[in-house]
Amino acid sequence: MAVNQLFYSDKDGLEMAVKHPDTLLFKSKAEADARDKMLELAENIRVFLMARVEGLSEELADECSVAIAQNKALFQKALKKPDVLVEAVADKDESDQPG
Repeated sequence: MAVNQLFYSDKDGLEMAVKHPDTLLFKSKAEADARDKMLELAENIRVFLMARVEGLSEELADECSVAIAQNKALFQKALKKPDVLVEAVADKDESDQPG
């Protein structure tokens, strides 16, 4: 019998990682570290959004901050070329079309 080592982010917690093993359990420490770093960025973005956008709910701030953090590279490109955000949405819409 082989022994396997799996990693997860402390920010997700073991219980959540076990509930969602396909997305929250990783075979390498580097992957878990990347997830942890993304969650840390998302938390800081959430704090910023809550301070800057009056009336923004915590739930929506969480969703927005995770979406931004998960697409960090796209947002970095958008600082130089804003059209990449619209292009990314159009590409996703095309890929969601059947057939």
